[in-house]
Amino acid sequence: MDRLAADLDKANGHSAGGDASELFFQQREERLAHDALARLELPEKLFSLDELDVLYEPSEEVLWTFMRPAGRPSFTPPMLGDFEDWQRLILEGFGEGRAPLKYLVLGSRAPGVFCFGGDLELFHRLIQAGDRAGLVRYGYRCVEILHRNIHALDLPILTIGLVQGAALGGGFEALLSFDHVIAEKSATFGLPETMFGLFPGMGAHAILSRKIGAAAADRMILSNKTYSAEEMHEAGIVHQVAEDGAGLKATREFIARNTRRHAGLVGAKRAMRECTHVPLAELKRIVDHWAESALQLREQDLKVMQRLASAQMRLVASA
Repeated sequence: MDRLAADLDKANGHSAGGDASELFFQQREERLAHDALARLELPEKLFSLDELDVLYEPSEEVLWTFMRPAGRPSFTPPMLGDFEDWQRLILEGFGEGRAPLKYLVLGSRAPGVFCFGGDLELFHRLIQAGDRAGLVRYGYRCVEILHRNIHALDLPILTIGLVQGAALGGGFEALLSFDHVIAEKSATFGLPETMFGLFPGMGAHAILSRKIGAAAADRMILSNKTYSAEEMHEAGIVHQVAEDGAGLKATREFIARNTRRHAGLVGAKRAMRECTHVPLAELKRIVDHWAESALQLREQDLKVMQRLASAQMRLVASA
């Protein structure tokens, strides 16, 4: 827990051990948090996932999670496995008769990147092999995780996406499943799949059309444009824009500001889901269309996909 608290502080632009106690736990509170974890008997594996750093803050009933990708910051199969375990273990540890939880926060440790989305290198291999089943299997895993998050794991919680950097493709689609999105001013958003002749297949059409209307969603999906945090705020996708380096602080302030009306906000989000219901079967049908389209990509499209993946890796290496 001490390491995670220090890492949280680094992610917000502070040095480990300097302002960490101010932003997260005082030394006494850390001891109490350790004791609380022991008493609550939360699943130990939840706090030892390979590519997700997880920290529970009992005083505010918040579960903080930060993606810590082993390689390219994308939804690789190992990362998806961690998310599946993460969701399962949250349900084991929290809820009625178990540990209290009001807020679930997801951010990223990757410098300058929230998430680049789908695993382009995997897509390239599966497409070259003509492996439709492999593409569909990957897509179904993604939308099943997404669908559970849309419904806040059927827990009385608010989900918060914290964006510090680029959220592209599936990374952008993942954010659409959160109740509240906080983005730092320099964060960027986009759906680059049309660059290589494809389209986003993991939720963009279904969720964006419900959030901003079919015509606006179609323009955004096909534009191949990179959007700023301010533009996404104007579109209603981002709920709050924070100054660079202040995303974590803004998230904590949102939590403190809304604790008293938490139950009402949870109820309002549930009501909105009733009005904008996204069936899992619909998401899976879109994955099916996506897989069929992927297998029709030309060699020149696959080369563009490879170049994009390489450019993203160079961006991460230089950060």
